[in-house]
Amino acid sequence: MGGRHLVASVAAATAAVLVATLPGAARAAATPKIRHVFTIVLENEDFARTFGTGQVESPYLSRTLVQQGAFVPNYYGTGHSSLDNYIAMTSGQGPNPKTQGDCHDPSTLGGDGSLRFDGDGQAIGTLGCTYPAAVQSIGTQLSAAGFGWKGYLQDMDAQPGTQRVTCRGPFTENLIESPVPAGNPKSPDDYKDKHNPFVYYHSVFDDLAYCDAHDVPFTGFANDLASVATTPNFSFIVPNQCDDGHDMPTCTDGSAGGPSRYDAFLQKYVPMIQASAAYRQDGLILIVFDEGVTGLSCCNEKTSPNVGSGTNSGYPVPGPAGAGGGQTGAVLLSPFITPGTVSTVSYNHYSYLRSVEDLFGLAHLGYAAQDGLVSFGADVFNR
Repeated sequence: MGGRHLVASVAAATAAVLVATLPGAARAAATPKIRHVFTIVLENEDFARTFGTGQVESPYLSRTLVQQGAFVPNYYGTGHSSLDNYIAMTSGQGPNPKTQGDCHDPSTLGGDGSLRFDGDGQAIGTLGCTYPAAVQSIGTQLSAAGFGWKGYLQDMDAQPGTQRVTCRGPFTENLIESPVPAGNPKSPDDYKDKHNPFVYYHSVFDDLAYCDAHDVPFTGFANDLASVATTPNFSFIVPNQCDDGHDMPTCTDGSAGGPSRYDAFLQKYVPMIQASAAYRQDGLILIVFDEGVTGLSCCNEKTSPNVGSGTNSGYPVPGPAGAGGGQTGAVLLSPFITPGTVSTVSYNHYSYLRSVEDLFGLAHLGYAAQDGLVSFGADVFNR
């Protein structure tokens, strides 16, 4: 039985299947006043595996959480490899050959004076790894509007015996890529800048104090959940390369990797979030994957103007121009969602960004402003 049918059979016992047909205005009117968003980003799994064989490999996500919230099977990544997807989720900027290659250097897009913006809000110029200060992210948008935010990066804090990592752009990873001290089970490769989008924006890391206050190690997350006052309005949670499912079949410490690891991470931290006062008051948890293993796309995804000739948004996975990051599926949890909801509406990372911006009343960045793109609405917020 295929993954789609497996999930449908699980969810059908507890909920109605909802097909969104509401026009945009009605969908927007149905959106509740959510003020605490928790995004958990996992790695590199296609829909068919996560919600198919995942019934056995990762049952907490693919069965338990699907029944607790809203299942969105038609959720898609926007490119390959990792970094361009994280950039899409946080600024609406499309892929370019540098971000497609998970770049790790201080070069700046258009830093030689060639920077310009097209009609879709895409920064265009001589290729660079980081984005100039004129490119805003969801983080700087939230700050300007008076909302709090943090990116929580597991293992970004120093390994025992090594220098603490501070937010200095995507060329700081070498601070933890030193020999592992004797007796330390963790590898310096457990944290990767390519999964930490905020260190790619000059609008964030040019102000070191601002960046260090907002792009932080995951170790402080539990303490921040202690009260509504200390919980950021927007939390972008990225597990390390083992706990996000990236490393398989084994992790750097020799333990088993893959779906079972992200399932264990979710099983530990999702209930912690759900028990928090901020979540119970007005919270939303979004569990998404950065990319799948195909070039499938949705939502009339455009090909980025910075993509080189002969490639596409889904590079290096073969596919037609404009191909995306594959179908991954997503799960949403909230007091405003009826358990067991299934939405057949198609969404991608630009839709995700647009949805977060709409929840906080912000303008749409980059491709999040694309005509015809929809936000999460009454198809999921139905309680």
